[in-house]
Amino acid sequence: MLGIIGGTSLLFSDLPPASLETIATPYGSANVHRSDGAILLLRHQRGLPPHRINVRAQLAALAIAGVDRLIAIGSVGSLSPAISPGILLIPTDYLTIGRIPTIHDHAIVHIRPEISPELASALSRLIPEARYGGIYIQTQGPRIETVAEVRMLSRLGDVVGMTLANEATLANELGIPFAAICTVDNCANGLAEEVLSYEHILDISRRYCDRTASIIHRIMEGLR
Repeated sequence: MLGIIGGTSLLFSDLPPASLETIATPYGSANVHRSDGAILLLRHQRGLPPHRINVRAQLAALAIAGVDRLIAIGSVGSLSPAISPGILLIPTDYLTIGRIPTIHDHAIVHIRPEISPELASALSRLIPEARYGGIYIQTQGPRIETVAEVRMLSRLGDVVGMTLANEATLANELGIPFAAICTVDNCANGLAEEVLSYEHILDISRRYCDRTASIIHRIMEGLR
């Protein structure tokens, strides 16, 4: 069963018809939307900001629902002048600044985290207009990064966001192959003249809502 996680970029998109289910997990309950051949999860359900999302409950719910391949769609900021707002990017690796949640609270287990090369390649074939390859850096949020932080992070990666590393790591712990496509909605703080704000990010998401809906439909048709 294909699973799709979406966030800010899905807020204004026309999503496929789906039935709402609430799934209880050892970490709390999470809502999922069951569609024809896919499970859709909105990561900001109940309006929670990134640092308060119960990622363990969300990923466990997807596993309980039978998800065996997972695609995340996330809004990111660009860390490079070569990656302008409006670009789609399929990351091939990630790093994080901060603590990542785990399901292994009571056992010593060391997984090898990764973005699935096979799933990322399949995404690239389905969405050829997306830029393939790059490093996603996760910060904690909910604040955006300082100019000094962006200057440092730009030496390490290509885009910055607040969710992918958590989701990818937990998916790996649950044995679910994971890949992602990022919508570049802004330049990171200090890389452009505009004053970055959440309202600005929402405006960009509205502008590209039809494209995001198209991506969802292509993923569902090509990977389910």
